[in-house]
Amino acid sequence: MSAPRPLLALLLGFAMCWPLAVHALTLEQVRAMASGETDARIEALNQAVSTADDKTAAFIDALANDAVKIAGDKVWIIKDGQARDPLTGAASALPDDAQDAVVNNRMRGEIDSAQAALKLFAKDDAVRAAAVDAMLKESDAAKLPLIEKAYQAEAVAAIKLQLGLVRAAVLLSSTDKARRLEAAQLLAGSGNPSTKTALLERLKTETDAEVKAALAASLRQVEASLAWGDRLAAVFSGFSLGSILLLVALGLAITYGLMGVINMAHGELMMIGAYATYVVQGLFQKWLPGYFDWYLVAAVPCAFAASALMGAALERGVIRFLYGRPLETLLATWGISLMLQQLVRSVFGAQNVGVENPRWMSGGVQLMANLQLPWNRIIIIGFALAVLLGMAWLIGRTRLGLFVRGVTQNRPIAACMGVNTARIDTYAFALGSGIAGLAGCALSQIGNVGPDLGQGYIVDSFMVVVLGGVGQLAGTVYAAIGLGVLNKFLEGLTGAVLAKIAVLVLIIVFIQKRPQGLFAIKGRSAEA
Repeated sequence: MSAPRPLLALLLGFAMCWPLAVHALTLEQVRAMASGETDARIEALNQAVSTADDKTAAFIDALANDAVKIAGDKVWIIKDGQARDPLTGAASALPDDAQDAVVNNRMRGEIDSAQAALKLFAKDDAVRAAAVDAMLKESDAAKLPLIEKAYQAEAVAAIKLQLGLVRAAVLLSSTDKARRLEAAQLLAGSGNPSTKTALLERLKTETDAEVKAALAASLRQVEASLAWGDRLAAVFSGFSLGSILLLVALGLAITYGLMGVINMAHGELMMIGAYATYVVQGLFQKWLPGYFDWYLVAAVPCAFAASALMGAALERGVIRFLYGRPLETLLATWGISLMLQQLVRSVFGAQNVGVENPRWMSGGVQLMANLQLPWNRIIIIGFALAVLLGMAWLIGRTRLGLFVRGVTQNRPIAACMGVNTARIDTYAFALGSGIAGLAGCALSQIGNVGPDLGQGYIVDSFMVVVLGGVGQLAGTVYAAIGLGVLNKFLEGLTGAVLAKIAVLVLIIVFIQKRPQGLFAIKGRSAEA
């Protein structure tokens, strides 16, 4: 839990929202909370919270900040370097024998819970909503009076509904059968995992048959609601994985799909893009800390350029001598991949390095209680779509794209038309490598960056290209998204390892039935 903050906003909220007469903090409560046995202190804390006023909130805040001193039966809070009376706020002299009020871990946990409960009366709707969510995860019967008061005072319908669920979760432990039945009926409409846990725990100890049946019925409804959240989460995770596979496979769609080069170093080109992002992050941290949240904008072109230049050097230095010799190309690029991994280990070390998300990529969109869509995943999906559209435009609408298509379809005729085929090979390979660098930049935002980063995606990306149809961008898109969603659904049923095996078997069966993939290149057959 984050460090406690001053409760000025909370106290203002008390003044505006408290519906009933409050009871002033007493000296006996102050003494009981500040010292003594832990159980007695916790009991005094809960009693004070249930009838809290602004002085109670200030004293609990002081306890949380280790700003309470005791000497005999006297208690002070330290504020702005001055000892003050917790009841009147008047400054007073602190005796030399005054000691800190000891707050052990158990007491600190109860104080944190009390502070969260007091935030139910904050003026800010977001603060109250967060406090309700926290209490829903850890309902406490001792805070029922405070919850009842907050429920009566709450004016925002959505927060009041959640408060009602908190109240119902507390009522599950009531000795009154009618109240337990009421709680079971109220909780049936909740789609919160904490509600499921509370119902399961109560079912273990419930003895009344009628209440037990009501609890079981509520549990079934809650599980049905959570199941929808799990299904939607699997679909989103599948699209997220598919977008990453798409970014990785787009580069292969050029180097392998259009040029016919089996590049086993494609994963290492992706790794170079990720490390380029890491380097840009370090430069911003050192030289432009005030603009750190925008380092990723600068890292995208840097990642593309670093991988594209490495790809161009690879094509000019090795690949151009091996066109038409797939086995030699495979072995050569595999050896280069090992060299690039060792180079990165020598420069950056063998350990993974961390790349931070900018603040605008942190957090997520909460759609359901058990379904949150992280912003970094959402942005990566959008980024993959933008790269796809840019690549489709480049290949289909530009002069470079025309030359690339001409060279890959009929190299001799393209050369006869005056196209510098060697230069186009270099440009095309650099483009595919640069897109791999963009994939590495995106991957750096959802995991650590290490020398083995590309190894986990190279096989899957080849499967995407082959399944979609060699040389077909549309097939690459459908194959990437389809494999991502299928893999996530199978993981929920069989586990990660068996899901990978099942996907591979399905691809093999599909290729046996349709060797050309999802989308075949249209044209006249030579045998027709």
